[in-house]
Amino acid sequence: MTAPHHSARPPRTEAQVRIDLAAAFRMAAINGWDDTIYTHLSASVPGEPGHYLINRFGDTFDEITASSLVKVDVNGKVVDGSGAPVNPSGFAIHGAVHAARPEVECVIHLHTPWGVALSMVPGGLQPTSQSAMRLHRRLGRHAYEGLALGKEEQQRLVQELGSLDGLILENHGPLVVGRTVAEAWMLMHLLERAAQAQLRAMAAIGGAVPAVSEALAQRTYEEWVGDGSVWDGDIEWQPLLRRLDRTSPGYRD
Repeated sequence: MTAPHHSARPPRTEAQVRIDLAAAFRMAAINGWDDTIYTHLSASVPGEPGHYLINRFGDTFDEITASSLVKVDVNGKVVDGSGAPVNPSGFAIHGAVHAARPEVECVIHLHTPWGVALSMVPGGLQPTSQSAMRLHRRLGRHAYEGLALGKEEQQRLVQELGSLDGLILENHGPLVVGRTVAEAWMLMHLLERAAQAQLRAMAAIGGAVPAVSEALAQRTYEEWVGDGSVWDGDIEWQPLLRRLDRTSPGYRD
């Protein structure tokens, strides 16, 4: 899963992040990961600490464009002068994670079909498929506390996330973070595929699925991430954007 070493990464621009985030919304819709107008993907604005891009409240994922994304602060307050409607309560999770993890560009929290189903399984994701092993010991868990997300729960959530790649929000759905939009999107893709495979296998045999050993799961994870110079999404993202240009043009507008 490794590739030749990448040179130092050039600084990201707001225009690049806007295009990538709009693309991620469109691809989430194509994959059936959306939930009408709810759930969010958010990304930090390069060079503007404390400012983030998020979807207009009321837009469906398949109609989001780079220019329609709204700039907000960590509390979900619109700061770009657009007066666009946003969902501050929906940004509560994202704002807390962005504030706690400034190195993260993108936070994705969705109600994906298989991710929500996995959130109901006490054991969570197990090393039963290669995709799952990319996330071996990289997912925390957050107990369900209802619809409200107050300051105390935000603190518990970010503590449970720590420096991991994501959380399973019990009875709710998955959350992942990425150093780029592409990385976060690919981790959500891997999590959804791994959840689908595990849950289908559990249904087929009527119970828990045999997992590989801890040592093998850890070795596979280490082989996947390699020396850390190549991130998930580095190789996949441009081909995915080319496909999106063919199937859902307009997201770059």
